[in-house]
Amino acid sequence: MSNVRRLPGPIVDLWEWQRLGACRGRDSAQFFHPEGERGSSRNRREANAKAVCVSCPVRAECAAHALAVREPYGVWGGFSESERLRLLAVGWEDLADRRQSRVDVARLEVRLGRPFRTAVPAQRSA
Repeated sequence: MSNVRRLPGPIVDLWEWQRLGACRGRDSAQFFHPEGERGSSRNRREANAKAVCVSCPVRAECAAHALAVREPYGVWGGFSESERLRLLAVGWEDLADRRQSRVDVARLEVRLGRPFRTAVPAQRSA
């Protein structure tokens, strides 16, 4: 009888988190800069993308993926390209789970020198 325990699990297990992303179905231009974008325009776009990430249920998986594969472009898990480069330089692996499939986002934020941002509940109108 074959020993299937040593075989890799279904590939869908590795990517299932993407179905739950708050960015799913949104225009990817919100998360990836057009050629030549700089300054306040880029800062505004990144801030808007990060606002989507703050309340995303799979932010920890998204950030871990981007760091593990060294994703060169876009906002992933609430971190811009330059922020991920800084995290790669100072180290992030100690804040990841054993398989590097999830990271402690709050501690990554602190490592970047900024307070952890939590989702702000929407205000209801009276």
